[in-house]
Amino acid sequence: MGAINGSDFINRLNTLKNEIWFDGEKIEGVISEHPAFKGLLQTKASLYDLQHDPSIKHEMTITSPVSGEPFGLSYLQPKTKEDLLKRRKMIEHWARHTSGIMGRSPDYLNTVLMSFASAADYLEGKENCFPQNIQALYELAREKDLSFTHTFISPQVNRSLFYIENTNEPIAAKIVGENEEGLIIKGARLLATQGGITDELLVFSVSKFFFDQDEAFAFSIPSNTKGLKFICRDTFVGGESSFDHPLSSRYEEMDSIVVFDNVLVPWDRVFYYRNEEVAENFIFQCGFHHFAKHQVLTRQIVKTEFILGIAELLIETINVSGYDHIQEKMSEIIIGLETMKALLEKSENDATLDEWGFMRPNIVPLKVAGNIFPKIYPRFSEIIQLIGASGMISIPTEKAFQSSIRTDLDQYLQAATKTAEERVKIFRLAWDLTMSSFGTRQTQYERYFFGDPVRLLSDLYKSYPKKDYVKTIYNFLNIQTKE
Repeated sequence: MGAINGSDFINRLNTLKNEIWFDGEKIEGVISEHPAFKGLLQTKASLYDLQHDPSIKHEMTITSPVSGEPFGLSYLQPKTKEDLLKRRKMIEHWARHTSGIMGRSPDYLNTVLMSFASAADYLEGKENCFPQNIQALYELAREKDLSFTHTFISPQVNRSLFYIENTNEPIAAKIVGENEEGLIIKGARLLATQGGITDELLVFSVSKFFFDQDEAFAFSIPSNTKGLKFICRDTFVGGESSFDHPLSSRYEEMDSIVVFDNVLVPWDRVFYYRNEEVAENFIFQCGFHHFAKHQVLTRQIVKTEFILGIAELLIETINVSGYDHIQEKMSEIIIGLETMKALLEKSENDATLDEWGFMRPNIVPLKVAGNIFPKIYPRFSEIIQLIGASGMISIPTEKAFQSSIRTDLDQYLQAATKTAEERVKIFRLAWDLTMSSFGTRQTQYERYFFGDPVRLLSDLYKSYPKKDYVKTIYNFLNIQTKE
């Protein structure tokens, strides 16, 4: 099959009949027509269509060594720096198509699965580990262009340092049994973005501090597996009008709780289980952070470019470019943008081959960017709010412009360089990005994309190579080192 198009994606998803609960009701019927998912699925379909756009197809796909069919470049296991640049170019195409707003475009989880497969040999010979299953799933996903969501966060019952779950029925998803067919999983996981509207659900554990051995596992199963249900939050789609809700009508990515009700995970879908050491270390050994952060930073750069464009258009619309404080605020965005671009290029320039022969971008600049963006993104949102001021509130709807009060709107909402209708369209875009329920979710999403910002900073400090700098000071002071 190879790289699919939009119709392939929609048709396949509709036939899965995944168990999705929204607003207390189980969704029946065609999922692609449900108002909470319709806009997003149409956008995802358009991403898959880009894989067949004659003008960029060569930058979106590459020929499969197995089938000879083209497959998506996000599945490419890079072996050279040129391969890394090919991956980045493909990621940029999809990111620009969604203005960097869609945090879970298909290339993100494709990249994660690719990183798992690239280090599958790490599991070789280890207890309760099945590296061949990772490789098999990677090849299946690549050849069929499967879509994925993932989940690895346990429910937030008690976030104290030493909480250990002690309930009759599992809360956090765990192994409650096994038989000749596979593992039995019961409990829940949180925050599966786009949960229920992908082909597959990738599940893995990330820290020995939050589970016993029954919570140490990794696997992938079809989203329509018996006993698997997705419980959605409220929708942030404001409406179908792209005038009134230019972003949420297209890019609202539903988040869901994943419930495992005695779900059978077949043995050929299990990557590892009941091995706390592997569960703790595999995510770091496999290059997940290198490749996932590379994809994310590429998208965030595109998103920042979009933010800069919105901010400048606001300025032009109401003619406030002459103010020093406006120029200062815009410079903050420019500095953030150029800093992230430089960090991305450094990660690629300093890329090295790992022990399995795959080219990994350097993790240090990617970690730095991962600590910068959660801080500057909320500030960017605030800058747009401050530039727009009260104009962010005086934003009538599309229907108002089609009514008898159109003359009043044209007179009183005109701008220095734009008509009233153009002005409102621009300000509604700024509002949807920064002030609507959709926009505030975007801010929270970017704040916590890779986890607790404090822990991210702690990890950067502990993992950063500092010894040579300390040695320089020892030499400067002519003090003998103890090493």
